[in-house]
Amino acid sequence: MGIYSNYTHIAFKKNGAVLTVTLNRPDALNATDELLHNELSRVFADIARDKDTRAVILTGAGKAFCAGGDLKHGLSMNRRQTDAMVEEGRKIILDILEVPQPIIAAVNGYAMGLGATLALFSDIVIASERAVFADTHVIAGYVAGDGGAAIWPLLVGINNAKEFLMTGDRLSAAEAKELGLIRHVVPHDELLALASARAQRLASGPRMAIEGTKQTLNCLLRQAVDVTLDYGLLREKECMQVSEDCVEALTAFAEKRHPVFKGN
Repeated sequence: MGIYSNYTHIAFKKNGAVLTVTLNRPDALNATDELLHNELSRVFADIARDKDTRAVILTGAGKAFCAGGDLKHGLSMNRRQTDAMVEEGRKIILDILEVPQPIIAAVNGYAMGLGATLALFSDIVIASERAVFADTHVIAGYVAGDGGAAIWPLLVGINNAKEFLMTGDRLSAAEAKELGLIRHVVPHDELLALASARAQRLASGPRMAIEGTKQTLNCLLRQAVDVTLDYGLLREKECMQVSEDCVEALTAFAEKRHPVFKGN
């Protein structure tokens, strides 16, 4: 598909002016390994350049939307890799804000860590009744620096955001709706059909008005991102590179045990 031909872990399907973008590592719950993370750092700029697309559906293959970072790779990353990951993380957030077309997140299962951030930075979130939301950075010993600190307070208020980002606690789709994190919860088997119907409506609407409205509202999001993103990513990178608690969290995950944190 032209500009979308150079992707391995992201699949693309076009239906008229609607582009469906599917994170495609189903055996890993669409967790972001080094390659998928790199592809996410490129895909939103490609979508923004795609003038034939007027609305986007973002979803995941299999049982998950995106389970966040693939923690199996965390312990083996060197400083060059962590530097690259942080730069890519910054680009993902900045690029998704620059996409003029409306993005509908069809959240079919787990939306954790970066997965939750991708869903919540979309313009409309439609969640399956099976969906689960959490920003799980702290559980892995990381600062929640890749966009969660910008978007969660805008959706649920600062104190609710602090609680969920500092604990990594999970929210069911129903709980997320009740809290105001998302608006739509639908039967699982109807998810993609309803997302497609909403995308087709937007794609057939007045393009300049819809895209201009989105970009005007995104000025508010950019303010929040400008305040939090660089600082949050810096603190997240510090955790990756020097935190003993981060090493313990990743080791415990690999060994399938509870971590014992010592405060570093």
